[in-house]
Amino acid sequence: GILCVLADAAMGAAYVSLLEDDESFATLELKTNYLKPVWSGRITAAAEVLKAGRTIGLVDCRMTDEGGSLVAHATSTCMTLRGAQAEGR
Repeated sequence: GILCVLADAAMGAAYVSLLEDDESFATLELKTNYLKPVWSGRITAAAEVLKAGRTIGLVDCRMTDEGGSLVAHATSTCMTLRGAQAEGR
């Protein structure tokens, strides 16, 4: 579970970095593939926006352990919110 939360935060930060000040976003879909267990140590999450359309975007996240080995991979589909949809978010 914690790897999914880490990926969601990294992908959200990557996506929101492309938005205007009056825009927000919502996650439509989140998928995580767990590749090996992690019992201790530091995990690094690196997220990249693969496609940023006017309304829908696709974000990718790779999580690696201290040795650089891939421990999990996640993707997210995000929807950009504008106007009244973005208010209060």
